[in-house]
Amino acid sequence: MSHTPEGVLEQLKKRQFAPVYFLQGEEPYYIDLIADYIEEHALQEHEKGFNQVVVYGKDADVSTVLLQAKRFPMMSERSVVIVKEAQSIVDIEREDGIRQLEAYLQHPLPSTILVFCYKHKTLDGRKALAKAVSKQAVLLTTKKLYDNQVPAWVTNYLKQKGVKATQPAVLLLSEFIGADLSRLSNEIDKLLINLKPGATIDERAVQENVGISKEYNIFELQSALIARDALKAHRIIQYFEANPKNNPLIPNLSLLFSFFTKLLSLHTAADKSEAGIRKSLGNRGFLVKEYMQALRVFPLQRCIDIIHFIRVADLQVKGITGGDMSDAAILRELVFKMLHPVPRAMAAV
Repeated sequence: MSHTPEGVLEQLKKRQFAPVYFLQGEEPYYIDLIADYIEEHALQEHEKGFNQVVVYGKDADVSTVLLQAKRFPMMSERSVVIVKEAQSIVDIEREDGIRQLEAYLQHPLPSTILVFCYKHKTLDGRKALAKAVSKQAVLLTTKKLYDNQVPAWVTNYLKQKGVKATQPAVLLLSEFIGADLSRLSNEIDKLLINLKPGATIDERAVQENVGISKEYNIFELQSALIARDALKAHRIIQYFEANPKNNPLIPNLSLLFSFFTKLLSLHTAADKSEAGIRKSLGNRGFLVKEYMQALRVFPLQRCIDIIHFIRVADLQVKGITGGDMSDAAILRELVFKMLHPVPRAMAAV
């Protein structure tokens, strides 16, 4: 049967170990979290030398992995075999490899904890191996979070750490870093190192510790667009051009796209009152006045045009169209179109 990351970790912390774990899916954070916990806690330090083995999929076949799994522990209650990058095992989806795995799953060695880290993909649920794994092993399938799920994840992560954060700080972390949970958790952990005991994380703490310029970031560019402040927008673009590593264009385009698609949905909402907009914004409710101003500055059709412009810019930065335009030139052209309405015939280009 399939399990949740929280459920698996809860059992591990109770030292209730299963013979086989198959950790698969698009989100590597939970795969690494569980595998690392087993690697660190299943055995005592003095037991690990003889009884803990880490195998890399690209260097092994199924028979090599199972040979390790079938070894009895030495001077220990159990042994641990962790297969990292298991998706690279050359014969894991071939007939002979499947047959060997199915046979082991039927009768796993009770003293072995065998962990497969099968990242960025999943077994075909229609095939025999997936069915055997689901029935005989602890199967965890991870999925990438949607962007609108990230703030809740950040809040819960901080709660587990016993730390409070303001809503703007949570949103800043979520939108600037995105749904990459490994990077997100690392940035939060680094931030916590510099946080005074009992302090609450606010926007300033995030800006100072996560490498976000207070004046020159995508959120300030968004605010400049809403205020129709062309001079400020130009200064931010210049800063981005001078600091390209800290301001990659593709994530910034994603944030602009998210903002204008949300604005588009507010234009079509039945309740356009302040209370209605606050409810629609959910965890962005504290930005209600900014969105209300944006609704006035960017009418419905302008939102539609701008979303089209962002898509064009995305194709340009990926090299699909636009020739050899630099990222700064692409952003400069996009911002110009956002600030200066163009004739309808040109908007379709």
